[in-house]
Amino acid sequence: MLKRYLFWIIGGLAAGLISYFVLFPQVWYCQWVGFSDFKALNTHFYVSPKSSPKHHQYAQKVVAEAEKRIQSFWGSRQGKPTIIVCYDPHEYAKYCHSDEGAGCSIGTPWGASYVVLNLDGINTDVIAHEMCHDELFTRLGWWKTTQQIPQWFNEGLALMVDYRFVENKPPAQRYIDYKDECDYISSGGQVTLALTEISSMRGFFTGPEGRVMLAYMTSGMEVSRWLAAAGQPAIPVLVKHLREGRDFQDVYQQLEAKKQP
Repeated sequence: MLKRYLFWIIGGLAAGLISYFVLFPQVWYCQWVGFSDFKALNTHFYVSPKSSPKHHQYAQKVVAEAEKRIQSFWGSRQGKPTIIVCYDPHEYAKYCHSDEGAGCSIGTPWGASYVVLNLDGINTDVIAHEMCHDELFTRLGWWKTTQQIPQWFNEGLALMVDYRFVENKPPAQRYIDYKDECDYISSGGQVTLALTEISSMRGFFTGPEGRVMLAYMTSGMEVSRWLAAAGQPAIPVLVKHLREGRDFQDVYQQLEAKKQP
């Protein structure tokens, strides 16, 4: 009887794992990148065989710059994702499961994580953005990050280390600048997005390019506003409380309220 139970348990786990890789083939490719034709610059850094040594050196340089930016923003760096640098859209779509964007971050239920870049993504802003996603994932784990963190917060937080849209300024000024961006994209505020509309991955990324960009700018505006009110030290405190099982919205609001005069 015990052997029969073990058989079904092992069979169920195997079926679940196989199903996961079928549904998310990019995870399979990332997991086995070390056995592909990608060149290993170190145990956590792989580059396309089509890229040149010049690309390799530059990629390592900007990754190091992005790591410093994460260290400064978070106070420490716990995430150690495997970096995969692709050369063309075909490679990027294989490892990222999408041919759009300059970079993506992938986290797994068992803790492995990856930052996948195309050639346009080899810059400090893109890499820091994806590493910020990874840092949150590393500190909270897969389940809490995917099930409890609103997508607007995840993306807004990543924009705090990504200066492509708004320069590195104090949070209050960043809030004003992101609000200006929102007004510009929405033709003077004719269209707005409630945070509840962009809390899920589907809600955030569904729709035309202009709506997705408005979702990003709305997220950056809200997180800038919150940081201006709660202060930079509120980020690790928020993560600590979430790890302890508290509700995101409750902690988010309480940390902001504590700093109010």
